[in-house]
Amino acid sequence: MLLAFSVAPSGQPAEGTAAAGAADASVHDAVAEAVRIVRDSGLPNRTDSMFTTIEGEWDEVFDVVKRATEAVGKYGSRVSLVIKADIRPGYSGELTGKVERLEDAISAQES
Repeated sequence: MLLAFSVAPSGQPAEGTAAAGAADASVHDAVAEAVRIVRDSGLPNRTDSMFTTIEGEWDEVFDVVKRATEAVGKYGSRVSLVIKADIRPGYSGELTGKVERLEDAISAQES
C-alpha cells in the first residue's frame, strides 16, 4: 500500500509540553517530528511540500501514521490529518515505480 498523509497541529499547545506557552503552534517543528518518525520507521518514504508518502503493509503503515499524529498532538490542542491511500495487494516498489511509469509515458508522447 502507498499512503500519503499530511498532519498539522492547531490551537494552543498543551501545558507541560515543549511547545507550551508559544503564541502559536509551530507547524514546521511539528511536521519535522512527524517526518522523523516516518524516516526512522525504515519504510520507503518520500516527503514533498504537501504530503509524506510511505509504502508498506496496512498495519505497519498505519502504526507509523498513528505515532506521527500523536507526536504532532503535542504542538496544539487539536490535530488535522489528511490521508489518501492506494491499496494494491501484491505490489511493492510503487513509491518510485508509479513515477517512473509516468515519466516513461511523458517521454513517449514527446517522441
